[in-house]
Amino acid sequence: MLHVDDLTVAVPGRTLVDGVSFALPAARTLALVGASGSGKTTTALALLGEHPPGARVTGRVTVAGRRIAAGQPPPPGTVGFIPQHPASVLNPVLRIGTVLRRLAARHGTAVPEALSKARLPGDRDFLRRFPHQLSGGQQQRLVLAHVLLAGPSVIVADEPTTGQDAVTRAEVAAELSGLGVAVVLLSHDLELVRELADQVVVLKDGRVVESGPTVLDRPRTAYARALVTARPREPESRAEPVALLEIEDLGAGILREVTLDVARGERLAVVGRSGSGKTTLARCVAGLRPWSSGVIRLAGRPLPRRRGRADLARVQYVFQNALASFDPYRAVVDQVARTAVRLRGLPVPAAREEAVETLAALGLDPGAGRRRPHALSGGELQRAALARALLARPDVLICDEITSGLDPVTEAEVFDQLTALDVTLIVISHDLPLAARIADRVAVLRDGRLVEHGPAGQNSLPNLRK
Repeated sequence: MLHVDDLTVAVPGRTLVDGVSFALPAARTLALVGASGSGKTTTALALLGEHPPGARVTGRVTVAGRRIAAGQPPPPGTVGFIPQHPASVLNPVLRIGTVLRRLAARHGTAVPEALSKARLPGDRDFLRRFPHQLSGGQQQRLVLAHVLLAGPSVIVADEPTTGQDAVTRAEVAAELSGLGVAVVLLSHDLELVRELADQVVVLKDGRVVESGPTVLDRPRTAYARALVTARPREPESRAEPVALLEIEDLGAGILREVTLDVARGERLAVVGRSGSGKTTLARCVAGLRPWSSGVIRLAGRPLPRRRGRADLARVQYVFQNALASFDPYRAVVDQVARTAVRLRGLPVPAAREEAVETLAALGLDPGAGRRRPHALSGGELQRAALARALLARPDVLICDEITSGLDPVTEAEVFDQLTALDVTLIVISHDLPLAARIADRVAVLRDGRLVEHGPAGQNSLPNLRK
């Protein structure tokens, strides 16, 4: 169904993909794994005949017996693409049913069948919703329904479980495994890869370093072994017996009477299913959305709903969707430096120098910083977003699923750096084992209420899962 032979994609100054080859039979799944920037997305987009601007492309890509090249994409519907952030391809002003019916009419397919395969309801109430009224998992399944209506021969799924809780992740895995079409999976979720992939291709710096059906169970190369075994180290507790952040009877949207405190220097993990209120809580604390009741105090002083620069600097928020948080037309380093200019009053040259140093500490060289956001991988952008927040010198740093798009090695490195910072850290996560490893305490939200709050650690996980 799919043949890639010696694919090379180069832009001025660097080679993004270097001699990549693989084949995929019908109704099988092939997974591309590797660090952020290893060439996974560039390789996958080549299957759609898409390449970076100004790229020089050599090699051969064939889908369903048809040659694919720049300016010669596959026929509409042949290759379906499910992006990492589904909201980016959903029309915000059209109802769900309207788009589904238009797609079905174009391809001569049936909406109920596509919704059934994507495990979505087909009732009138659901079809009259807009995309923003769906959870992240539902948006992911809606994009899958769009793809299925075209009757594809190959589906490319780019990080389909990013930011999903364990239940939704299992649902996505079940959906992809039962489609009966060839699937190219791009993922840092190695458990998902183990569950779905018939063949695994490991990429590093644009090259294939290892491939086969048993790569994750019996890796032969040091790089593949590092991906499989990487874990953040367990940091020592440094929390002081003084509450820095106090949340009392907070109500906002789904949240109901949430009371919680975070000690100075503490690492708190906030966990729960999609839609449980984790992000709503975090955005209230950061001053990014108003609340209807309750109070939030920092160092004993109530924080206002509308904040000045000093208060904004003290509580910084790193978004899950890093790309959406950057201006697409300005260099990344300039946007990182802007934080220190606006919130700390640094001169531009000093702010830029500090931005370069902070980016380098997080693994981004000056060349990456000079690029615009779209030229960086998802993992690179997440590290840039973290650097931008750190330039405010915050007392509290809130990280909303910031490693969900990172490979295991980079995830471990980022969390090791985070847990070493002299800052109170709030981590929003769906990953309970990770939360238990890096946090001092874990707060569990369910349906907008705080249902459990206590010490972290592997021994407490069974209680936290109840």
